[in-house]
Amino acid sequence: MSAARPAPGTGPRGRPSLRCGEPRPHKEERPVANEPGPPALDAEAVRTWSSLALAALGRAREDIDAINVYPVADADTGTNLYLTAESADRELRAAARAVTEPTAAASRLSEAVRAYAHGALIGARGNSGTILAQLLRGVADVLGEEPAGPGPGRHLARALTRAAEEAYRAVAHPVEGTMLTVATAAARAAEAAASAAPAAASAAGVARAAYDGARAALAETPGQLAELGRAGVVDAGGCGLVAVLGALWQALSGREEAPDPVPGRAVPVPRPAEPCAREQEGPAYEVVYLLEAAEAAVGELRARLDGLGDSLVVVGGDGLWNVHVHVDDPGAAVEAGVVAGRPYRIRITHFGDERRRSKGERVQRAVVAVLPGEGLAGLCGEAGATTVLARPGEAPTTTELLEAVRRAHAREVVLLPGGAEVRAAAASAAEQARADGVRVAVIPTRSAVQGLAALAVHDPDNSFDEDVVAMTAAAGATRYAELAVAERQSFTSAGICQAGDVLGLIDGDVAVIGTGLPETAEAVLERMLGSGGELVTLVLGPEVPQALAERLEAYVQHGHLAVDTVTYQGGRYSAPLLIGVE
Repeated sequence: MSAARPAPGTGPRGRPSLRCGEPRPHKEERPVANEPGPPALDAEAVRTWSSLALAALGRAREDIDAINVYPVADADTGTNLYLTAESADRELRAAARAVTEPTAAASRLSEAVRAYAHGALIGARGNSGTILAQLLRGVADVLGEEPAGPGPGRHLARALTRAAEEAYRAVAHPVEGTMLTVATAAARAAEAAASAAPAAASAAGVARAAYDGARAALAETPGQLAELGRAGVVDAGGCGLVAVLGALWQALSGREEAPDPVPGRAVPVPRPAEPCAREQEGPAYEVVYLLEAAEAAVGELRARLDGLGDSLVVVGGDGLWNVHVHVDDPGAAVEAGVVAGRPYRIRITHFGDERRRSKGERVQRAVVAVLPGEGLAGLCGEAGATTVLARPGEAPTTTELLEAVRRAHAREVVLLPGGAEVRAAAASAAEQARADGVRVAVIPTRSAVQGLAALAVHDPDNSFDEDVVAMTAAAGATRYAELAVAERQSFTSAGICQAGDVLGLIDGDVAVIGTGLPETAEAVLERMLGSGGELVTLVLGPEVPQALAERLEAYVQHGHLAVDTVTYQGGRYSAPLLIGVE
């Protein structure tokens, strides 16, 4: 672009600017350790790379979030990249701790890069994190399998080339001016450096060439993608990738850049004179899940999801995939995964009005709800809540809940844990979010139906305290029950049950033991309504027919004329039947 760049070190309104990996003069670099030469391309280098990349993304997270305008201006690219790198680093460290016997250097490298890529795959967040996971998989495909050949530099160049190729293949409709463009430029620069001296090229030299190539490509992204040019920023995902490649160069060169100054909130680039065109609306939901499926089924899944929405990225292999898509019908996106295989760790995020808000601006208040079924997650997502899916026996972790709070992009968050087993993780996530400046209240919901009652009275126009009090009162005024099937003989508060008996738990304690679901449900309802009630909520599990809901509705109407009944489909992972009485 012809316009002159702003003065170095300044951003909009004179604030310091993030330089996305801009190198320091060599006199400012210092050795990481007193080593005789650059580190080898081995497992230890991969672990150093991971640590440096995580630290770099942690420093730049908020700044990258602030320039996120494509594909959706939801200000979370930096956070998504950081969480993806955090998952990758955690898996890499776990793999290192599991090694109990010395192995060959090549084998250790193979184990390290595969663990690094696997960790990124299972923890990938958002569009950018999913692409980063595939880039790391491409690196692992080469460094973990192919022999080193003429030298480590050539080996690394091949790995970066494979990474860029795999990332392009993973994206349904690649767009230039994005993270993909930066990855390709890095690979080309690496290949050029390796080809100049095939036998003598060092891994550090190739990594530096890739880093420089990525930085140059990043600077050109505003001229390649209209959304970036209008906003006056470089691509956020590409900015994160530059940080990751800078960490790779640092790890392989044995040098560490001088500490960055306090970064600003945006990366300034020349802004065109024409007014910003009206941003087009896109799908309302982001759907992400892990999928266990055969490769042939994934091909059909891609075609099906491509017809449902956009920003489709499917990465992975060897039976495990990470699926990311933006759609208007999140239920259909999840159902497509069910047809293909076994989806889990499902996350559904409602974009709301984020795409129409200024960069860095957050909504005033949001609700984050933990729910035990895909149907409930979709229902609450449509109501505007950020949802976390809890599978049987797998309570969400503090990290997952904190990520959900961050995805909500709000100054105030009401967190509905949905069960006593999630309470500690919710409290920890809230404490960490408060350290980030977010006001968080945890409402002690013990069941999904209490969460539904709280969400029903949520009013963002009230003050935060008034809203929390009203939601807490609604949850507390809702008695809850769950019907489950006994797996073995056991002593309960209602007597001895046998394997196969239907248990009716009211407020967490077994109150009824029956032989059939309908009869037990009626007995539970009679006990719950004996102390009064105005509304009965029924949440049906995936195997329960609608006929049961009709029978229970008729039962309530017959004996309690003033009580209304509503029914929802819980979907997969939901209990056979949940009951709430308000």
